[in-house]
Amino acid sequence: MKVAVMGAGSWGTTLAKVFADAGCRTTLWARRAEVAQEINEQRTNSRYLEQVQLPEALEATADAAEALDGAEIVVLGVPSQTLRSNLNEWAPMISNNATLVSLAKGVEKGTFKRMSQVIAEVSGAAPERIAVLSGPNLAREIALEQPAATVIACEDHNRAQLVQAALSAPYFRPYTNTDVVGAEIGGACKNVIALACGMSVGRGMGENTVAMLITRGLAEITRLGEAMGADPRTFAGLAGLGDLVATCTSPLSRNRSFGERLGKGGTLDDAREATHGQVAEGVTSSQSIHELAKLQGVEMPITTAVYAVCHKGVDVGDTVAALMGRSKKPE
Repeated sequence: MKVAVMGAGSWGTTLAKVFADAGCRTTLWARRAEVAQEINEQRTNSRYLEQVQLPEALEATADAAEALDGAEIVVLGVPSQTLRSNLNEWAPMISNNATLVSLAKGVEKGTFKRMSQVIAEVSGAAPERIAVLSGPNLAREIALEQPAATVIACEDHNRAQLVQAALSAPYFRPYTNTDVVGAEIGGACKNVIALACGMSVGRGMGENTVAMLITRGLAEITRLGEAMGADPRTFAGLAGLGDLVATCTSPLSRNRSFGERLGKGGTLDDAREATHGQVAEGVTSSQSIHELAKLQGVEMPITTAVYAVCHKGVDVGDTVAALMGRSKKPE
């Protein structure tokens, strides 16, 4: 099985390692030639996965055509807001029967499309060829071969099983699901809730507050997912609660760390500097999901609060007061 992983960030590099460890012929595409050279010559990607040794079987290239040539599984590991532009360039090079796997977790700004919808629109691939990978998958832990699991969601269960087999390594256990909508909504929204959890920690709040945000965050994610046709059971699984807990509680989570810096009074630029110049996906997603929720007629108060901090300049302390002062209702 030949696999192309497009994107050599921490998660793309980690997944490429997993595919290679699972026995697939794996090529990792890096935007910068020096990153590909380091991977090939030193077996490391020091910018994103410091002190992690990559397998000899993993090849890297800065040539997209070389990576995609003959690939039966194409893993799209670029950020959600750049997926469309990248895929426009790559689509003509992708095999007509390749399975496309999305790693991006977000809702496209302006169009409010899920990533699988963007992939279908740009590539012309039928939805049955598009899979989504989601779960409690902190890249560094998996790169260090700590046991973890994930969900491969695809409308075509046979394709989901194909990816499952290609990605099954001794330390990594994939499950299958056909609820693509649920997996994508869970994956996009959890980044926003993780920002809220980080903000609360930055303000000096404790575990009760974080538990409240996770639990009520899951409730609003489920409301949005159900309104869009998702199976509510998905949100009780790895792609829902599992991903949410990992992202909201771990210091390895960029969204949580970004939110913590905001909670301590930092600006978006301060938080970006603290996360090595990277903007957390949840910052952009908070606007897209806030607007999507309005279109769906779904109330998402935590998402609205994060949107207000990130895009309207509202103080974190004011959003806490607003959330706690909402009208009383049954759970």
